[in-house]
Amino acid sequence: MGLNLYRSLSVLAEYLARWTAILGGLVLLAVVVMSCISITGRFIGKLGFEMGPIPGDTELVEFGIGFAVFAFLPWCQLRRGHATVDLFQNLLGPKTNRIIDFISDVLMFVAASLIAWRLCLGMLDKKSYSETTWILQIPLWNGYAAALVGAVVFVLVSAFCVLWSGRNVAGYAQ
Repeated sequence: MGLNLYRSLSVLAEYLARWTAILGGLVLLAVVVMSCISITGRFIGKLGFEMGPIPGDTELVEFGIGFAVFAFLPWCQLRRGHATVDLFQNLLGPKTNRIIDFISDVLMFVAASLIAWRLCLGMLDKKSYSETTWILQIPLWNGYAAALVGAVVFVLVSAFCVLWSGRNVAGYAQ
């Protein structure tokens, strides 16, 4: 693979991971604000004022948090932020550590692909049965579709990480 293509893929992976995480952060912030407003409304309503919780607030929290979790996974993978056990890392040589990183990246790619595949099947299932949320009547497949965006980016970024660590094992300068 040419160096220019590799650099282009690196920029693309960084761009996708960064903006998916930023969007996830904005959604998470909106969920927090909405929850605060809903809780405040619930409290003020109990005091006898004409206010109450936001209808369907729990449904919106479920959708928003589901999206945010999947939106953060690509950035975490790209920045090597997943939990690792480094008990023997100092005892092993750099080449062995690079091989372990490569194997870990391959396994993460497999896991990300499996998650995205099953999430897609779940979305299609929810869509075929026309299931909706209880209060707002939002089709459930919409929440799955939102999470699937992050899951697909997770697969793409994980594939890039396999390429990155594979090049590292082969001795190419990153």
